[in-house]
Amino acid sequence: MKIWTRIKSLSIRQFFKLSLLFLRHPLLLGPSIKATKQTFALCNTYYPDGHGKSNKGNAFRHAVWNALLCTYTLKRTKSKQKSVFWAQKVTDLYEKVTNNNELDELMDLQNNAVGRLYFFNYADKKESELIDFILEKSKVAEKIANAKDIKLYPANMVYIVS
Repeated sequence: MKIWTRIKSLSIRQFFKLSLLFLRHPLLLGPSIKATKQTFALCNTYYPDGHGKSNKGNAFRHAVWNALLCTYTLKRTKSKQKSVFWAQKVTDLYEKVTNNNELDELMDLQNNAVGRLYFFNYADKKESELIDFILEKSKVAEKIANAKDIKLYPANMVYIVS
C-alpha cells in the first residue's frame, strides 16, 4: 500500500482535516513524512507479502509508524510527551478518515498506542534498536477475534488474520 494512493482516496473533507493539522504545525510536516516513508520502506523489507491486511505486518506498520513519528518529531518538539501527543493526533485522525470497520480500527489504535509506548522505552537508544524490538514484538503479536480481546493485551501488538 502506498501512502499517496491512500491520500488520493481521501474525500475533500478528509483531506482538508489532515491538511489543517499540518498547517497548524508546519515544522512537524517534514519529520512526519520522513517517518511515514521510513515505515513503508521497513514494512516492504520485513513484511513484503503484505502489511496492508489485518495481519502481523499491519501491526508492525502501525507500531513502527508511531514510534518513528515520535522519534523524528522529538528533534523539533524537544519533549517526549509532545512527540507522543503529536503521533497520537496524526494517527488518530488517520484512523478517523480511513473508514475501517470497527475491529480493524480498534486493532490499529491499539498498535498505534503500543508503538508510542515502545518509543518511551527506547527513546534513549539507537533507532535501529527500537525497530528491531518492534519487529520482534510483531512476530509474537496476539491474535484477536473481537473488541474484548484487545483489552487482554494492553501492551502488546494485536492482529486479526494470519
